[in-house]
Amino acid sequence: MKKKFSISWKSSRKQSKQRKYRFNAPLHIKQKLAGSHLSKELRNKYKKRSIALKKGDKVKVIHGNFKKHEGKVERVELGRTRVFVSGIEYTKKDGTKKMIPINPSNLMITELNMDDKFRQKLLEK
Repeated sequence: MKKKFSISWKSSRKQSKQRKYRFNAPLHIKQKLAGSHLSKELRNKYKKRSIALKKGDKVKVIHGNFKKHEGKVERVELGRTRVFVSGIEYTKKDGTKKMIPINPSNLMITELNMDDKFRQKLLEK
């Protein structure tokens, strides 16, 4: 029987195994993969380079078609490792608007949502 997921794929140099690791990872590992870099001000303040994204964070797009757009995180899909940001959408032919999923690595956090007590404790250290 083939394995669905193995930690040893992470240490492999093969690109196919790296993709397999990310695709088949359980949600507690995908949560760590759904993180973004902090802006320089936040990096100096909290002494951390990156942090997991959360609904309500303000982000700036740093790569892709929507470069330099800013908005709030509306939804985070851990299963697909995608983030939906307000203001980043396209208009369909029938006139309705649809949000575009963005990879978290293409975002930079400019303001944190500090409603969560666990996140406050994490950043105090």
